[in-house]
Amino acid sequence: MRTLVLLLFLGSAATIAADESADRQIDFGLKVAQKGLWQEARFRFERAAQADPQNAAALNNLAVALEQMGEFAGARKAYEKALELKPDDAYIQQNYDLFREADDKRNRKNKRKRPQP
Repeated sequence: MRTLVLLLFLGSAATIAADESADRQIDFGLKVAQKGLWQEARFRFERAAQADPQNAAALNNLAVALEQMGEFAGARKAYEKALELKPDDAYIQQNYDLFREADDKRNRKNKRKRPQP
């Protein structure tokens, strides 16, 4: 019984540590993103998402970083995962809607540029 209680405590402590680690990574990622350092921001948001895979904010921020770096397929996946985790989050939905609008426009423009066989 004592072992079970200890294991439960350790599991809870690990979850708390992961949440705190994710929050620290997100905070740092936001600071470097504000300076336009998108590669570093991406790295921090990826670390946050690894530390806490259920963290919709980390995934949303990762999507923004990927979008800024021109990695649109990855951005779409990250936005969709963030919305899957928090479907009622208006901020994430707004970011995704703006992304989709721009991505659809980009795709239409690229189709027009391709020579027809």
